[in-house]
Amino acid sequence: MPVRVQFRLRFMVDDSIALGPGKIALMESIERTGSISAAAREHEMSYRRAWLLIEQMNTCFDDMLVSTATGGKGGGGARLTELGAEIVHLYREAEAAAQTASKKPISAISRRLKRDAVVLAAGVLAD
Repeated sequence: MPVRVQFRLRFMVDDSIALGPGKIALMESIERTGSISAAAREHEMSYRRAWLLIEQMNTCFDDMLVSTATGGKGGGGARLTELGAEIVHLYREAEAAAQTASKKPISAISRRLKRDAVVLAAGVLAD
């Protein structure tokens, strides 16, 4: 079975996760759908949970990452701010750089894994 390595980059502010893989994925869904509700459905979470995650991100950064417009006749919606789009881009760039920089040791570790075992530890899954 192939080995898959997954990085989980998290930015912590005190005990809060200011930014991590789930919040980035939520932001990407908001950008794609233009809606917190639709993004929440994509991630099988409640609107309230998505809203709380957005609020937490917006509180942890100097400026808002996601802006919202209330509904009504013209409709509402949500979008990433310029800072939000930049943060998503930088986060994905950091992930790619980490993957590239760690290719050699990951390959060495992967060669030593049993192929019939499922190992789950520290955000790394090998199946």
